[in-house]
Amino acid sequence: MEYGVTSSSSGGVDASETHRKKKRFHRHTAHQIQRLEAVFKECPHPDDKSRLQLSKDLSLAPRQIKFWFQNRRTQLKSQLERADNCALRAENDRIRRENIAIREAIKNVICPSCGGPSVTEDSYFDEQKMRMENMQLKEELDKISSITAKYIGRPISQLPPVQPIHPSSLNLMSMSSFGLTGPSLDLHLLPGSSMSTLPSLPFPTLNISDMDKSLMADIAGNSMEELIRLLQTNEPLWTKSTTDGRDVLDLDSYNQIFPRANSSLKNPNVCIEASRDSGVVIMNGLALVNMFMDANKWVEFFPTVVSKARTIERISCGVMGGRSSTLQLMYEELQALSPLVPMRQSFFLRFCQQIEQGSWAIVDVSYDIIQENQYPSSSCKVHRLPSGCLIQDMPNGYSKVTWVEHVEVEEKGLIHKLYRDLIHSGMAFGAERWLGSLQRLCERYACLMVSGKSSRELGRVIPSPEGKKSMMKLAQRMVSNFCASINPSNGHQWNAISGLDEFEIRATLQKSIDPGQPNGVIISAASTIWLPVPSQHIFNFLRDEMTRPQWDVLSNQNPVQEVAHIANGSHSGNCISVLRAYNTSQNNMLILQESCIDSSGSLVIYSPVDLPSINIAMSGEDTTYIPLLPSGFTISPDGRQGQRSNEASYSSTNNGTMGDNGSEGSLVTVVFQILVSSLSSSAKMSPESVSTVNNLIGNTIHQIKVALNCSTS
Repeated sequence: MEYGVTSSSSGGVDASETHRKKKRFHRHTAHQIQRLEAVFKECPHPDDKSRLQLSKDLSLAPRQIKFWFQNRRTQLKSQLERADNCALRAENDRIRRENIAIREAIKNVICPSCGGPSVTEDSYFDEQKMRMENMQLKEELDKISSITAKYIGRPISQLPPVQPIHPSSLNLMSMSSFGLTGPSLDLHLLPGSSMSTLPSLPFPTLNISDMDKSLMADIAGNSMEELIRLLQTNEPLWTKSTTDGRDVLDLDSYNQIFPRANSSLKNPNVCIEASRDSGVVIMNGLALVNMFMDANKWVEFFPTVVSKARTIERISCGVMGGRSSTLQLMYEELQALSPLVPMRQSFFLRFCQQIEQGSWAIVDVSYDIIQENQYPSSSCKVHRLPSGCLIQDMPNGYSKVTWVEHVEVEEKGLIHKLYRDLIHSGMAFGAERWLGSLQRLCERYACLMVSGKSSRELGRVIPSPEGKKSMMKLAQRMVSNFCASINPSNGHQWNAISGLDEFEIRATLQKSIDPGQPNGVIISAASTIWLPVPSQHIFNFLRDEMTRPQWDVLSNQNPVQEVAHIANGSHSGNCISVLRAYNTSQNNMLILQESCIDSSGSLVIYSPVDLPSINIAMSGEDTTYIPLLPSGFTISPDGRQGQRSNEASYSSTNNGTMGDNGSEGSLVTVVFQILVSSLSSSAKMSPESVSTVNNLIGNTIHQIKVALNCSTS
């Protein structure tokens, strides 16, 4: 009886365990495994839609599909880790053997001249060489350790060492000044100094392994989840500022919801900039996505913000030939259009995901591939936390864009006092500036595509829609050249040539190699001032041809007439003009001018262009080789919050144009570009040349202050 009870009980347990095993383990068929492996090879992280389709095709539950991909990724990472460890050990052994061989070779080296033992090697030289080797190995180890600690503790393959690019000597040329008169300008900004440049930031040749790609995909996926929550959640993450009504990130709530093990806030030089803004743009969502994912279009579309961008590596392609699930490693340089504000450089992952039909999310998150000390000293080290935008299609080709910018900035030096408030408020590089620029540029692109003639085009001097497009493209290249001259990406440094009490004048020199610029060496001189005048008022004053003689010292106070006008957007200040100055000795010279304004600031840019070149552009012909040497002004609010009103801020934000955000003051940067007329053998800037540049900028600033009744500020 006792035996029977035991047997029955044991049999029940065995039956239960057998049932659980059958339920727990499921062996897929060969066809299912083959199909799953094929999908995994193309996309290790399928979205919900792809997993659901697979479950239908293979007759498996969605959870089975999800667990299979998780297990397969874990298996692949384990295999790659073992392979990388073996490779690292083999590389370590190889370096050790080479080190031993080099030591033996040094002992037996023979002098080529006499055949005797070499006397050039001594213990001191050998010790110094070993110290250098140890330093290089330590740098490699620190780089790998920092990346491993930063990203979930998993090892990645070693990156090849990056060699700096040494600037070659310039073949300097001279030619007459283009549209300007004055004494010749020599090369060097200060007597006895040299025309030095910083080496451009090199792009290392990467050999990204499958494990690295899987790690990048994990980072991008987690960042996308964080971004969507930041975009769609208000309180407690975001609160409204009582000063101007802008969205403010609550850092305590953020750190609780998104805790991070390695926070940079322990560094006293690191500050947080977070902002969010939304608006409607005149472009459909898919066109915006294609522009965001193309580095060249990204630079072309945002010349006032992005000075340089490049796609380093395409990590994964989109699903079904589209942009969704596209992941790429990119590099960019951001600027604030003033020589007083250093560029911001960063390597980052950009990931695009289609959320639903007609809705896309694009996230950017930093992914450093070089050492911190390889960033030029003239730039800021920026760590981009999950940032980006949500693009939602609307009727009639419009889109709603919600933008989030969230970065940690390590300031290597003190911020200039003029830009301290603007930068710390987040307005210099924040979501408001990105969105305002996007809205304005989409309007400009829409005007470029319109074939009809605007009623504001004067005099019927532009005969065809092709001529209008050609003029707009010429003006767009002028704006891009102007922005590139303020923060050149080729490493040229700004040097102070005058330190007056009211303002400082800085200059830089570079050789022109662009076919769209005059041949020779160009000097760019700039100065930034603060004026107690609203930005809108300064913009209207500088762009109006009727008030131009009050500040343009080169026009000798001669009247100026607008002979052609092309509207660029809904705001009357967004336009392209062709101006003619009367009673001048150069009757064949005209002025091409573009003015633009948005919620973050405004520009007035102009360039002298001869009459034959203008006729080429107006006839619709190719304008690529028309030389341009633009000068102009950048205008922005000063960022001070003291006298800001909520009502004014709300009105300016909803109108989509700059209303000064309630600020009473403005920052104005004056930029002149001058072609060097002759070069002396010593290639130094003479005191007369320094005086010419100082007088040109000084008189322009003085006349602007007098005209705006703020000469004593």
